[in-house]
Amino acid sequence: MRRWLNKRNSITLIATLMLLILSAVAYLHQPVQNIDYNTYKELLQKDLFTKATIVGNKVVLSTNDATYAIIRSGIDIGELLHKVPVEIDDSEKLTDLWVLLLSLTAFILFFILFGKRRTVEKPSDIQNHHTPSEALPEMIPGLKNREIKPVTSDITFADVAGIEEVKEELGEIVDFLKNPQKYHAFGVKMPKGVLLAGPPGVGKTLIARAVAGEAGVPFFYQSGSEFVQIYVGMGAKRVRELFAAAKQYAPAIIFIDEIDAVGKARGTGRNDERESTLNQLLTQMDGFEESSNIVVIAATNQYDSLDNALLRAGRFDRRVFVSLPGIQEREAILSVHLKGKHYDVDIAALAKATVGFSGAALSTLVNEAAIHALRHQHTTITMEDFDAVKAKVLLGKKKLLTFTPYEKEIQATYQAARALCACWYEVDFEKVSILNGFLMEMEHEITSKTRLQAKLKVYLAGYVASELYYHEIFTNCAEDIRKAKKIAEEMVQVYAMGDGIYAAAIDSASLIDEAIEDLEEFLHKMQPAVENLKQRLMEKEVMSREEVGALVDAFL
Repeated sequence: MRRWLNKRNSITLIATLMLLILSAVAYLHQPVQNIDYNTYKELLQKDLFTKATIVGNKVVLSTNDATYAIIRSGIDIGELLHKVPVEIDDSEKLTDLWVLLLSLTAFILFFILFGKRRTVEKPSDIQNHHTPSEALPEMIPGLKNREIKPVTSDITFADVAGIEEVKEELGEIVDFLKNPQKYHAFGVKMPKGVLLAGPPGVGKTLIARAVAGEAGVPFFYQSGSEFVQIYVGMGAKRVRELFAAAKQYAPAIIFIDEIDAVGKARGTGRNDERESTLNQLLTQMDGFEESSNIVVIAATNQYDSLDNALLRAGRFDRRVFVSLPGIQEREAILSVHLKGKHYDVDIAALAKATVGFSGAALSTLVNEAAIHALRHQHTTITMEDFDAVKAKVLLGKKKLLTFTPYEKEIQATYQAARALCACWYEVDFEKVSILNGFLMEMEHEITSKTRLQAKLKVYLAGYVASELYYHEIFTNCAEDIRKAKKIAEEMVQVYAMGDGIYAAAIDSASLIDEAIEDLEEFLHKMQPAVENLKQRLMEKEVMSREEVGALVDAFL
């Protein structure tokens, strides 16, 4: 057998297998061309698409002459739906499995035939383990010198909603990049670096691109993790190359995303490569000439972990903190994402119902609502579509709850008590549901002790009602108990709302005990109202705040 598999026969066998793979691909695959966003927009604006099908994470687009594909998350489904019929294909295809099996067979045969021959190497072919780091890019695939080129941004401040304070803060940077002579003539030194800090999804990268687009300057994008290599010296080399390239295109912007990957405080867990990369970054920023017209913008969601040397004067002088959008900012962001779509939604009400959503989450929410409307063959996006996907966007898709009749009664009583207390103590909420929670976080810069006590009682209401009406405690109270404990601890330890600034932890327990005592008296008197709300919840499963308020008013 080994003699039969000589070189010529081996090559013939492998060539035959490869021909089979190519034939399978040609037979099983329709010719589909991947296109970028710009090409997609051009074809869409010319109304050349005749059909669109969502297949997994791609959208397959058909014209009279060809078939194209683009990543689903990269386009606006609502805009596409407005132009062309869209279908959803949930069928599973075996094409890729066949190609994978054939490819794997060819690879195994190739390894059997040539693997042993290739493992025998001459000792002289083995490179010295202690090769200098500067020579590594020539030897190791993936580490060869890369040509660093900038991109141009077509995003401006008009495309970024809900960050008016941030726009004002960065307006001077834009003006400096546009008119550097004005500042140099006046003897003004503009910040070498701007640090954007904030939670994930608030639009830090989008803001940096908008600054570049407003100023009309080249934009160099790098992720902090790209600088960190397993070979000592490579990260520092990439930093030097980046800054050298930016100086050639000045005025320009260097944007370093997730700078905490390379800029964490030194001394906590030694890492020679990361430290040498950080030192090189600090050196490059110190070496900027005043007339270089280069601005470094960095972003992080771990501001407290950054090295102090990175934050000292002369480096990232200007720090802009980007927070989650407030209700007016969310309204502006939603207006931008709903533009050009068919919708029947009160944007102000939707903004009020999306507390805690970042700009990225709001974008995803609108897109998912459009997909939900498409799946259910709606002609417009309604509030029902947003309600259906809101929890999935924030928390991911959860398994649907299934209750026995007795469990449904217990849960309805639990939620009815919470809703009644929320109305009575004037704690805002959107709706009450048997299946999930309903309370909204309060949007107040300054919150009083009375408001926090009211919210504490609402979280404890279901727990007290279960013990009062059923003489039992159930497991559905776990999440509310955790939140109640957190509020009580913050009231005592953070806001000094106990018996003084140095109040002990026992004071938080006394706050909870007082709330439970008040609730026992209140819910005992209001048991008929709770029973009425429970019956309506068991019938409807979901009730709005207005419906709950009407029932409470009728009882009183």
